[in-house]
Amino acid sequence: MPSGIVDTSHRFFADIVRPLLERHFPDVAAQMACGIFGYGSEALYLDDDLSRDHHWGLRVDILLPDAMHRQKSSEILARIVPELPVAFDGIALRDAHVSGHGLAPESLQAFLQRTIGLHDVPQTHAEWLDVPEVDIVHVTNGELWHDPSGEFSRIRAALLEYYPEPVWLRRISHWCRYASGMGIYALNRAVLRDNLVYAYTAFSRCIKWSLELAFLLERTYFPYDKWLYPTFQQLPLAQRMDPLVIEAVRGDTSWQRRVELLGGLADILDEKMVALGVIPPHPKFSGSGTSSYRLLEHAYGAILKRLPEDVRSHVPCWDQVPLEEFHTGYVASIPIEDWDKILHLSPRP
Repeated sequence: MPSGIVDTSHRFFADIVRPLLERHFPDVAAQMACGIFGYGSEALYLDDDLSRDHHWGLRVDILLPDAMHRQKSSEILARIVPELPVAFDGIALRDAHVSGHGLAPESLQAFLQRTIGLHDVPQTHAEWLDVPEVDIVHVTNGELWHDPSGEFSRIRAALLEYYPEPVWLRRISHWCRYASGMGIYALNRAVLRDNLVYAYTAFSRCIKWSLELAFLLERTYFPYDKWLYPTFQQLPLAQRMDPLVIEAVRGDTSWQRRVELLGGLADILDEKMVALGVIPPHPKFSGSGTSSYRLLEHAYGAILKRLPEDVRSHVPCWDQVPLEEFHTGYVASIPIEDWDKILHLSPRP
């Protein structure tokens, strides 16, 4: 369901920004893709009052061919911004997503590079596996209001067709390996050794990977951690999984019970994989007191047996590598005082 700022930004674009661009830069208007997408809670329709302390407000993302962006972006802002109103629909432009005007022109190729690390849709299994899943969401989320060339629409549509089958299976197998071997198994060992620091670490990671597996099995890209749980709750699998998750994270739930609940999540995910044909039917298994219930690693092994070699040996990327490369360059380029202001850090009296 679109948030208020998305609806208002759409009207701002339709009533003010688009007419100005079509009047002053008709060649740009014919090739630009405009909407709200990319980073920010509003692009997922999840913004709330807490979202308003940074980078929140009227927003129009504008993607241009790279050469056009380099040649005309500064000219566009210099011409258009002075003609914008002080406020629109009760929202001051001084508080816009981009300070003072809310317009965010960018190269299409640069936007794709800092999200999926490519300039176009992945062409090979290896390229698909090297794209951080959470950053595919930043290309497909939000709304696209204007795209006469159809180029960005083509890319979004191709990504929304979801992973090729071998890539999908390889990613499922990898998450099964970690949710089991680095999750429930590691948690059980930590509890047995009374290592509560590692227990909390393994427990949290196992919850995260289990939720992400639910997205994979529902063929839906998952967002980055902050928005993982509220979007997970919209999945069909959440009807069975969420009660176990809620009990597991309660402060008064014992560690033994948490291990049992994570095993219950594994059972649900395993049943879904069998139903989808991801893995063959198998007998019911029991775990052990020392190794816990490593059911999902059975799925890991079973999936690997059916994968082609080029996919089987390629480890999926799950870190936001392209984004961090971009972000590092951005932070290094601005004065530390400006960075502190973005972080809302102020000197103590």
